[in-house]
Formats: sequence, structure tokens, C-alpha cells
Amino acid sequence: MSVRLSRRPVLAGLGGLVLGFRLGPALAQTETGKGGGLPVRGLPGSLDDTPRLDAWIRVDRNGAATVLTGKAELGQGLKTALLQVAAEELKLAPGSLSLVTADTGRTPDEGYTAASHSMRDSGTAIRHAAAQVREILIGRAAARWGLPAAGLVARNGMVHAPDGRRLGYGELVDDQLLSADAQPTSRLTDPAEFTVMDRPLPRIDLPGKVTGAAAYVQDMRPAGMLHARVVRPPSYGAELVAVPAARVEQMAGVVRVVRDGRFLAVVAEEEWTAIQAMRTLAALAEWRENASLPDQDALAATLMALPAEDTVIHDSGSPGAGGQEVSGTFTRPFLAHGSIGPSCAVALADEDGLTVWTHSQGVFPLRGAIAAMLDLPEDRVRCIHAEGAGCYGQNGADDVAADAALIARAIPGRPIRVQWMREQEHGWEPFGPGMVVALRAAVGADGAVAAWHHEVWSQSHMMRPGPPGTLLAARHKADPAPPAPPVQLAQPQGGGDRNAIPLYAFAQARVVHHFLPDMPLRGSSMRSLGGYLNVMAIESSMDDLALLSGQDPVQFRLRHLQDARAREVVLAAARRFAWDSRPAGPGGTGCGFAFARYKNLEAYCAVAMEVAVDRESGQVAIRRVAAAVDTGQIVNPDGVRNQIEGGIVQAASWTLFERVSFDRTRITSVDWSAYPILRFSDLPDTVEVELLDRPGLPFLGVAEAAQGPAGAALANAIRDATGQRLHDLPLDPQRIRTAILTGQNDRLSNKR
Repeated sequence: MSVRLSRRPVLAGLGGLVLGFRLGPALAQTETGKGGGLPVRGLPGSLDDTPRLDAWIRVDRNGAATVLTGKAELGQGLKTALLQVAAEELKLAPGSLSLVTADTGRTPDEGYTAASHSMRDSGTAIRHAAAQVREILIGRAAARWGLPAAGLVARNGMVHAPDGRRLGYGELVDDQLLSADAQPTSRLTDPAEFTVMDRPLPRIDLPGKVTGAAAYVQDMRPAGMLHARVVRPPSYGAELVAVPAARVEQMAGVVRVVRDGRFLAVVAEEEWTAIQAMRTLAALAEWRENASLPDQDALAATLMALPAEDTVIHDSGSPGAGGQEVSGTFTRPFLAHGSIGPSCAVALADEDGLTVWTHSQGVFPLRGAIAAMLDLPEDRVRCIHAEGAGCYGQNGADDVAADAALIARAIPGRPIRVQWMREQEHGWEPFGPGMVVALRAAVGADGAVAAWHHEVWSQSHMMRPGPPGTLLAARHKADPAPPAPPVQLAQPQGGGDRNAIPLYAFAQARVVHHFLPDMPLRGSSMRSLGGYLNVMAIESSMDDLALLSGQDPVQFRLRHLQDARAREVVLAAARRFAWDSRPAGPGGTGCGFAFARYKNLEAYCAVAMEVAVDRESGQVAIRRVAAAVDTGQIVNPDGVRNQIEGGIVQAASWTLFERVSFDRTRITSVDWSAYPILRFSDLPDTVEVELLDRPGLPFLGVAEAAQGPAGAALANAIRDATGQRLHDLPLDPQRIRTAILTGQNDRLSNKR
């Protein structure tokens, strides 16, 4: 992968429109960092923020077309899907299009690539922009020929007339033709006429990733590059007492030790030299630590005792006559992203300013945070997205970008590559926050849910840049930025309270969000935010209510679902799984079912799962999984299946294995032995995904739709296999074995 070493020739060669935007503080209340209310201009998707057509679609005089998006490829197949959308409406082959992803010097500002909003926001904008560009080109050809536009068609990069005349797109454009604002309505291609959308297309981002070619920011090797490593404090509050930097700077190949307050880094000509120097400096540095972390074994009680801002986010109906009740307190530990490739960034400071290549999910807000950290004007900082080997939330990508920027400023003129080490990734990334859900519900004599009370304790799950205080380097430097204020994401999307409001129709339901501004461990966004635990608590309780009242779990859900699309998804998953002929538990084999509509706004997903539980060891084997999903208009069926399959695997890993561990001073789960994840041997034997076709309907975000239902289906299957409901994650072998033994002892006691 080659990189220009100066920003001036890059920017000079761009031509066209260069866009840059600043986020206002009010817009930080959505996970994407952009407005979440009604459109200001009445335009679809992200066109409402960036209405100029040539900000999204450009056509050169030679007919070459370029698509621009402010969203980033995170491994979700977005590049491929966006090219399919643009190709369909421009009537071009996908392979003939170029795509530029998030770059503060070139693309629209679409905030963060988050919240399963990429297709809803960027895909919608690009589809409408491409359709309007196509019609503008047809209109230009009609004017030249003196023919009505209605009689012309666009095909293969040309406009064709009934008499056989044709003009290429490049012959029709000029510098100003596409410098126009989008219109509220577009002449979109009828789904019945699709030739590119709703078809499987091989992912364009995969060949390099599976063949070992340069595919990630970790692979970048620009000429003249130096390697840097950061020496992190041993714990959150550790103070640097002394550091004999001179001894390290005397090592062969070491260029410099960079110190700014508690921020320490070594820079060397070769990577291995940088690693050796980092380890030497870490061993020599003296730190003063304090025991400020809570008791790990009392995490739930600690969270519930923290100062909270309480909000009733849902209150409907009135309690029925009462009935049989279930209750439980569900807990989720802090979770690590566990990115296989530790975070990495490359930065260059030169006469043009500062350029950072980063796998951040939000290059525009990151630019603002780095500029503020370094006291630079924003227009002197450019952030360019480069794919990273591991993502799905805020891992260390933003922090390592800030590290690289701080070091590059100290050593201008040469690209600086910073690669985190495994123990740094596991110990310093912003974790998925710990959570507690207390749920109490009752089923009446008529078999319907009569009362529902759901309380959730959690932080915002949203501490991304903007503010410089979200970055470790900014907090560790000599003039530290203050910690960023907590951001409470508003309903209906929510943060820790995401999916806490049930989609089911209950006679009475009350949901309370206990927002925790301050948490003992650093936390931020992880895939599905609070939706994973909230859905698990809801769907576990639905199963328990069905069992208590002698009803089939699927029929019990259908009884309380009024949304027709939700019902179809539930029925499709049950049919695909052959739910009515499933093995009966308990006895070692169990089946579970769960459903949710992500955020109650995005894709619908239902999951059925069969597991085998070894009652002696507590080990769980996932035998088969069947899922159904409704994501609105499908662009790439394979891409949708990839996302659902990935969500199922990730949820299984969270549910069975993952937990950040710590003592009273330090994070202790700093390697794979202390933080186990699902391995190939733990994968489900079979996974089937059924897609419900919704031609012409709006895109619904699908990337995070499966995590909650998959985790809940797994928990319900374990409940079915063992006869015991477990509430504390992860559902590891020790907890399962203890629950089985406890249940057996209880039954023996009852017999005696």
C-alpha cells in the first residue's frame, strides 16, 4: 500500500468539491454523531446534511464515475453494497465504478459508521443521488437531440435514443452539471427491473484479506516510515514518578523517546527495535498506583449503587388482575472488543499540516478531537479511513490515531506508524460497559402478560471523539484534556436502554433507565450497545412466562406481537428450524427461541437454536441455528447473511466465554488466556439464515440485528437443556455445572 508523503499534491489533484463540516454539540446525542430528528431539507438519508449531488457522485469527462461516502468499511461488506446501489441507479457495471470512503479531505461528513445506519443513511443518499444524476444526464442528452427525455434510456454508461443515437456520460458532463442540490424525490429503479441490487456480488474488500495482500492500515509501509510504540501506565490512575529516557535513546536504532506528561513513546527505524525499546522503557519507568477499582465479584452491586440519573422511558397501560410472576436480575460484565489485529495508525506532520490514516469509525469527529488536542485548526488536520483488522465499536482505533498524531508532531517530515501490543489493546481499549437489568413480569389467568417492569443500569455506551478528553493521549499529556462529559443517547434509539422497551403488546409495561454517568472502567460503544442484554432479559423472561403458564414459547410470542412483519419473521424462523418437532429438554439437549427488532426501528430478527450440554462438565455445544431476518430492501443477500451469521457467532462468544477481569488496581485480562473467545471448535454445526424479501421498502440496518436474539436463544436453549435459568453472563461451564448441581440438590431436598 503506497501513501503520498505530502498532503499538498494529494489535495491539489482532487478537483471538484472538497467538503468539511463541524459537529455541533446538540448533534452528539445520536450514535452516528449526526442529527436524529426530522429531515431539515426534506431530503432522503444523508442527503439532508449534504445535499450537493457531486458530493456523492462524480462523472469525469472520460466517463469514469466515482462514488463518495462518509461511511467506512468495517468488514460488513459496505463497499460492495454501496457500489451495487450506485451501479443500479447509474446503469453502470459495479466494476466500472470507483469508491472513496470516509476522508475528511474528500467525502461527505456522515459522522460515525455506527448504529447499523450505513445503508439507511449513506445507501439511501447514494441511491437517490445516483438516480438524480442519471436523470440529469438523460435530460442533457434530450436537450442536445431535441427529443423528449421520457423516450431516452440510460444503459452501460450511455444515453440511448430510439433512433439508435447515443452519447456517453463523459460527453454530457461539464464542470457545473452535477454541482446542484438534490431534490426531495427521485425516479428510482423499480425492484422488478433490478439487475445489480438484490443479487449476490462477491465482496470487493475480501480478496486481499484472504490472500495476505496489503488490506489494512496495519499493512501500510510508506517510504521513510518510522516505527513507534507507546508505553502505557500500568493502571488507570498511575502517576509517572521517573523515567530514565536517556538509557533507551542510547539503544542502537532508537530515534527518540517522546514524553509529554504521562504519555511515553519510543520511535525507532525498525519495528522490532521499537518493541525492544518499549519493553526496556516500561521496565525502567517508575509509577505510583492506587487501588481504585471495585471488587470484580460484586460488580452488579457496585453498578446499582453508583449515582444514577433515573428516567422512566416507557409507561403504558395499567396492571391486570395479577397472576403468576417471574423475576430475575441479569448481569453483563465489561466486554472487550478483542480485535484480532491490535489497533494501528500512521501519521505524518509536514508543511501542509497533519495527516492521519486511521481505522476510526468516525474520521470527522476524530479530526476535531486531534486538532483540539494539538491546538491546531481543524483544516490543518486530515483523517483518512483505512480498514483495520478488527472493529465493531470503539476499540483502540481512535486512541492509537491520537498516539500517532502526538508523536508525528514531535518528529515531523517522516510517517510514524504506531502499533499497539496485545496487552495494550486488552487493557486500554474502551470496553463494552458492564450492565444490570432487573426484570419482573406476571402472566394472568388468561395466559397473557398482565404486568411488566424492566429496570436497566448502564452508562451511555457512547464516549467516542469528539471531545479531546475521549482520547488517551489527550488525557495523559502534560496539559491533559478533562475527561469528556457523559453522553446519554436519546430514545427511541437509546444507549444502555436500547431495546429495553419491549416490542410486544402488554397490558401494562414500565421501563426505567438508571443512567450511570461515571463507571469504574473505561467504556464506550460495542456492537448493539445495551440491546444485547436488554433483549436477553426480555426474551429469557418471555420464555419463563411461557413455561410458567404452559404455553409454547413461539406461540406465546406471537400472541403478544401486533407488528405483521415481526410475526412473519418469528414464523419463518420457527418453520426453518422445524420448531414443532424439536427435541424435548431437559436431559442434555435443549432448544431456545428469541426475537427482537433492533432498536425497535431497524431489522427484524428471530433465532432458534439447539444445544447439547454436558451435565458433568457444563460444556455447551451449539448443534444448529436457524434465523430469519427482515431488513427491508435487500442489496446483497450474501452480505445480509454474512452479518447475521457473524452476529450469531459473536453473541455466542459473549454469552459463553467473554468477561473483562480486574483486581482492585489493574485490568488483568490482558491476553487470550485470560480473555477467552469462541474458537473454531465452538462454532455451531450448522447455521441457516432465511431472508424475507421486501422489494421497494426502505433499507433497515442489519449489522447488529442478531446479537440480542442469538444470545437470548442460546440462553433459552441452555435453560431448556438443564432446567435452570442462569442470569449472570458469561454462561461458562462452571456456572452451568453449579446451576445443574444446585437444581439437583434442590429436587433431592424436596423429595426428602
